[in-house]
Amino acid sequence: MEKLTPQDLYSLERYAQVRPAFRDRVIAHKRRRQVPVGPNLTLHFEDRLTMQYQVQEMLRVERIFEPDAIEEELAAYNPLIPDGRNWKATLMIEYPEVEERRERLAALRGIEQATYVQVAGFEPVFPIANEDLQRDNGTKTSSVHFMRFELTPDMVRAVKGGRTLAVGVEHAQYRHRVDPVADQIRMAIAADLD
Repeated sequence: MEKLTPQDLYSLERYAQVRPAFRDRVIAHKRRRQVPVGPNLTLHFEDRLTMQYQVQEMLRVERIFEPDAIEEELAAYNPLIPDGRNWKATLMIEYPEVEERRERLAALRGIEQATYVQVAGFEPVFPIANEDLQRDNGTKTSSVHFMRFELTPDMVRAVKGGRTLAVGVEHAQYRHRVDPVADQIRMAIAADLD
């Protein structure tokens, strides 16, 4: 999947004009790329469009228009675009109540290493997580983790050929599995693979 360049982005003025329609398109696109795993965790599979939206929103919020600053944003978000042999995902841990969230994030340290994808007939694939920075402060984990799931060529062929996919978490404090992932989602993320 091609990385984003400055030419792929709207200017701030143009983005203000197209933002409502673009946002609606991205929200619909993201719905087909999310896998809730149990009641408090969602895996969001990223791609070029989801990252374009993130960059556009950052440029808008920060009022960034200088070429060097735009390149910095692209450098931060381009690594989250899959490269054809892997999936890149954002893991979101959500507890609405502040005190419960604090307690659960302390109990869920290491959850990013316990999250996996599994193509039917193959062993689970655990992620390379948080390559950008450490997200565990020694007492609790973060509510957001960035992950890369590296697939073998046989796994890629199997998923693209229609083999089912499971997603799960095997943490001592949080065990949930989605098996199979809905076909609509599996097909959407299979398109990320070469």
